[in-house]
Amino acid sequence: MKMPFSVNGILCTLAVLVLWRAEELTEACSCAPVHPQQAFCNADVVIRAKVVGEKEVDSGNDIYGNPIKRIQYAVKQIKMFKGPNQDIEAVFTAPVSAVCGVTLDASGKKEYLISGKAEANGRMHVTLCDYIMPWDSLSTTQKKSLSQRYQMGCDCKIVRCPSLPCEISAPEECLWTDLMIEKQVYGRQANHYACVKRVDGSCSWYRGVAPPKKEFMDAEDP
Repeated sequence: MKMPFSVNGILCTLAVLVLWRAEELTEACSCAPVHPQQAFCNADVVIRAKVVGEKEVDSGNDIYGNPIKRIQYAVKQIKMFKGPNQDIEAVFTAPVSAVCGVTLDASGKKEYLISGKAEANGRMHVTLCDYIMPWDSLSTTQKKSLSQRYQMGCDCKIVRCPSLPCEISAPEECLWTDLMIEKQVYGRQANHYACVKRVDGSCSWYRGVAPPKKEFMDAEDP
């Protein structure tokens, strides 16, 4: 007489476990928003490239002896903005987005800005937390900043405004307010501004396609 109750209990437990596991996988990859300049400074490698091939490869075994799978993208590097003294030929990532894997168009028709961590022999590893964007989606200011301006601000700290009102706590900080003011992560500051160190050691937002003057006395605030 008690069997139906026991079976129902087991089924309910299994359902809870399945839902918990699904939720765990959904939340497994979580990344805080990062300004493109901060992403540039944090990365080992930043390149402009086309993806020309894709395959799944084994990358050793985990602690239980199970094979670790990764996606290997073959890339044709167009320009390196930051990285080793050799071209990047392969970009590796996890196989699914639940563990921060990145999906790229491997047809060779689309150019990307790809940032990530360096590996040996012309390889790099990327995750959903890295700054990876179609090249055509970048603003003119962002493209120019990759060559010099972002590097000029790597000693600065871009601080995301979590709620209004907010303010900086140190002179070397720039306050990033896109999410609060424009209700989008990549707004005006992300697309058109760089946080650059001034001659007095403080940092300030700079807007403009031309590199800032040496004295940087007339920085334009957002």
